Amino acid sequence: MINLQSMITRAAGLNPAGVATRFMGREHSWSQVENRIARFAAALGALGLKDGDRVAILSLNSDRYYESVFAIPWAGLCMVPLNTRWALAENSYALSDSRTKVLLFDDAFMDQAGRLLFEIDDLSTAIYLGDNECPEWAESSEALIASKKPAAPSSRGGDDMAGIFYTGGTTGFPKGVMQSHRAIWASAIGAIPEFQMTQESRYLHVAPMFHMADFAGSMGATLRAASNIILASFDAAQTLEAFAVEGVTHTLIVPSMIKMLLNHPDSVTTDCSRLEVVIYGASPMPKATLQQFMERWPEVGLAQAYGQTELAPIATMLSVLDHRIGGERLHSAGRPTPVGDIRIVDEDGNPCPTGVCGEVTVRGPHTMIGYWDKPEQTEKTLKDGWVYTGDAGRFDQDGFLYIVDRVKDMVITGGENVFTTEVENAVGSHPAVQDVSVIGIPHEEWGEAVHAIVILAPDQAATESDIIAHCRELIAGYKLPKSITFRDEPLPLSGAGKVLKTELRKPYWEELDRQIN
Repeated sequence: MINLQSMITRAAGLNPAGVATRFMGREHSWSQVENRIARFAAALGALGLKDGDRVAILSLNSDRYYESVFAIPWAGLCMVPLNTRWALAENSYALSDSRTKVLLFDDAFMDQAGRLLFEIDDLSTAIYLGDNECPEWAESSEALIASKKPAAPSSRGGDDMAGIFYTGGTTGFPKGVMQSHRAIWASAIGAIPEFQMTQESRYLHVAPMFHMADFAGSMGATLRAASNIILASFDAAQTLEAFAVEGVTHTLIVPSMIKMLLNHPDSVTTDCSRLEVVIYGASPMPKATLQQFMERWPEVGLAQAYGQTELAPIATMLSVLDHRIGGERLHSAGRPTPVGDIRIVDEDGNPCPTGVCGEVTVRGPHTMIGYWDKPEQTEKTLKDGWVYTGDAGRFDQDGFLYIVDRVKDMVITGGENVFTTEVENAVGSHPAVQDVSVIGIPHEEWGEAVHAIVILAPDQAATESDIIAHCRELIAGYKLPKSITFRDEPLPLSGAGKVLKTELRKPYWEELDRQIN
């Protein structure tokens, strides 16, 4: 059966002595990683959990994070990777909503983990993934691994749920995307031709490991039994150093990270001779950044991945060859991967002719099961096996997909999705705010920035900094408005009484050729 745990046994069989993980000078072979995963799974199995129970991870990148991603399904359980940029309230919601039983955490989130364990009734156990002294209210992952014999891998797989991956919510609350073993495996299989990894490849984890984008690279490296080189988080200097010292051949990063690498003075002198392919995604690449990368590192291949969490996550790829050919296709999101089918549909769900814009819909073995405990939202997004992405796009005559706008009310900033309703709920809870509308506006570094248009209540006063400080306690830092416009006149409304955000966006986007950046 197709499942995540078989990916580890396969890699250990293909390349037992090869380097599986390297982190902070710590190195494990594939046979060692398989053994550690099986022992950790045995420890999780001894906690009295039932098949399919949820185990969350709140941690920066590490080799133990990688092992946890596979130990959880090895034990027959479901993972819940938590967003490390979220505020306490957001992670508390995700844990309560998913009815998670066990939380894995590291030093960076020790305080938050302690509060979550105390506050959430369903949460019964916390397991420490760090290197320092384990707090008395938690179990040490290393002690648990040392105390157990390897467990046989669970038989769960195929269409069984492997994990719940939280993404922004149109209703103001995050949605848990349920992904199966088959979907995660299929998405990775579809991307393998363009990832171009082999058993000798060294894949650098620098994007956050909770993010579905890094999952794509992680699963690709595992399928190839390649090496996983891991940095705790993105830092331009450390990433450039890893390119040279670790002999990195592949990595997946978002365009804002690429821009920071190019702007770092070491980028001119760093030895990138081993670097073969850089995959980018999560937000469009600015034209100037793309050109600068290709001039700075002409021998390094670029590949673009387009998708979303609901697609586990890849739908299309623009290949290394396509980048080198250049021309108009550099503005595209590439072509569908071999495992998926994409069509562009009008408002009635009818296919659009080539060249005509409509909503991008995707079908294949990599589509989600649905949204956890949200049947109405699932029904709106998943129709007859097709995921309605909320992106507006068109196909050209050569089968390249062009994303031109967004149907869903969402801002993509630095590769992170921000649903504007979440921000509006936070801003609107300030006692001085009478009305608010949130939009995305162009930003040179992040692609888009969150911008709030606020009407203050009569006889009330508040500054931009007052409102942002208020929101900081409620939502993650990347969701905070980066700027606020105060307005006296009412917000423009449609005949149905909805705010006309297209009108609010016009002054910021009218000089650009598309309505996303």
